[in-house]
Parts: sequence; C-alpha cells; structure tokens
Amino acid sequence: MNNKRTIAIVCGGDSSEHEVSLRSAQGLYSFFDHDRYNIYIVVIKGLDWHVNLPNGDKAPIDRNDFSFIAYGVKTRFDYAYITIHGTPGENGIMQGYFDLLRIPYSTCNVLVESLTFDKFALIRYIRAFGVNTAKSILVRNDDKERPTPAEIESVVGMPCFVKPVANGSSFGVSKVKSADQLEQAIQKAFGEGDDVMIEEFLDGTEVTVGCYSTKEKTVVFPVTEVVTDNEFFDYDAKYNGQVQEITPARISDKLTAELQELTARIYGIMHCNGIIRIDYIITHNEDGSRRINLLEINTTPGMTATSFIPQQVRAAGLDIKDVLTEIVENQF
Repeated sequence: MNNKRTIAIVCGGDSSEHEVSLRSAQGLYSFFDHDRYNIYIVVIKGLDWHVNLPNGDKAPIDRNDFSFIAYGVKTRFDYAYITIHGTPGENGIMQGYFDLLRIPYSTCNVLVESLTFDKFALIRYIRAFGVNTAKSILVRNDDKERPTPAEIESVVGMPCFVKPVANGSSFGVSKVKSADQLEQAIQKAFGEGDDVMIEEFLDGTEVTVGCYSTKEKTVVFPVTEVVTDNEFFDYDAKYNGQVQEITPARISDKLTAELQELTARIYGIMHCNGIIRIDYIITHNEDGSRRINLLEINTTPGMTATSFIPQQVRAAGLDIKDVLTEIVENQF
C-alpha cells in the first residue's frame, strides 16, 4: 500500500509572470523528495486547471475537491505547494479555496497574502512596527482627481519609481527621472492593474533574505547582494542574467546579523508560513548612520535552480530537498 502524501505543485496563474511560475514549478519538481512524496505539477490559467501526468498527458482538475482522474483512478491531493507569482496564488485567492477544502498549503494565509500583495497597504502596515520604507503615493485608475506631477515630485522627489501596487515586481515598473515622464509611466503601470504606487528612489545597496519557520525553529538564510547595471532590478536583470547575485553579500557580519534578525522579526509580525523572501535597500541618513529599508515581501519567491532561495539554501549548507520536506511536514 502506498502511504506517500500526494503533493500538487500549483503554478501558472493569470499574471504576466505565468511563464516564470512554470519554471519555478519545474525547479520545485526537481527539488522534492520523490521517494517520500507523489509529486504532480498542476497548471492553472483562468478556468483551465489541469495536472501534468508522468506520460505527458494532461488530466482536468475537479475544482469541487481538487482531485483528478487518470487511468481510471481518482487522486486527491494532500498538500498544495503554491508557486504562482501574481494572481490568484500570491493574493489570497488560492489560499481561500484551499482553506475551504481543508487542504494545507505552503504559503501564508489569506489575510497575509492579500496584504503583502498590495505593496502600498503593506508598507503602511509594516511602518506601524517601526520598519523603514520609502516615501510613496497611491494613484488609482478611477480617481476623479489625481495628484499633479508637481505634487508627486514634492512628496517623493526625483528620480522615483512607478509600479503596479498589486502585481509582481517585474512588469509595469518604470524608473522616472523627471516629472514630465510620470504620466507615461503611470499608464504603463495601469496596464498591470488599477492601482499604482509612486515611490521614492533610494540610492543604496540592494539585498534580499529568505526565511522559513516550523513549529521547532526559524531558519534565516544568508543574505544575497543584488548588483545590476540596469536602471533597476527589472525583468531582464531577474530572468535574463543581467545581474550579479552575490551570496553571501559583501557586507559586514554586523549588518548581516541585523538583516537576518529583522527578517525573522517581520516573519513573526506577519504570521508568515513557508518560505518568504524579503527585499531591502541599505541607505545612509544625513548623519551617516545606516538605514535598512524594506522594499517588499515575496511570499511565493522564485524557485528555479538559479533563483535566490535555492542559492541561499546552498550557501547555508542545507539541502533544498530537506527544507521542502520540513515545510510540508510542518502542516501535519
């Protein structure tokens, strides 16, 4: 009798990062312990939900109970590892569905996913706990009156970033160097969603830190330094190799400890679950003192072989297979 748990790696989704999500799913499929688990990749796009079968065939997912029938046998999943970047996997929608079906999953809960997906809401929330963030302004597509370019510049300064509020950080993002470029950048961001955040440009060292927690322990990975000659860490920098990702980062042991402690603290504040990755930028105040600024919290970070998290796991001397097993078993 086969007592192995059956795991769905849920990928795809309806955002511009659909293809990136498929690559993360392939990475996860290669990382998981296949001796311990039955692993399937489930691809979601709109109302097309299907599972990829070992022989190359596909079988539709029954959304009533998140199951499928193949070769005359009905299979129900015991666990969902969500690796959708964007909607519906990073904003609480899939999490609500799995909650209704009583199927445990790898990410944070509905509230936390919704909050971290909305960058503007997140920074307003996290500031209440003393975490530093950049200055920002929210612009909605249906606003009857929007702030003028001069008003925006007076708050966030120039240059600044214009980005969709509720989407990944790879699409619809612009670095704006003068007020006359704002409208074009805002319209570009509206192509990814109805709410746009205009954010102060912070000149400093960009780093990212992964973390996960179980009932027994919290594990914070080594810090990765992100260096690119591009204007910012855009799609090409992320996925087309136009970046240096240095793990561990070329920073002091003291700063490394501060970043890791802050990451663990934020994980606890947000009541996160599974692996998250927090992006920061290190700047300096006028008096020369150091300032750690949170950029965003990624609750479904990329999981290809070259993504940040697998890099950090290797740098920590851990086995990604063991890490994933701990995350799954923590739900049971």
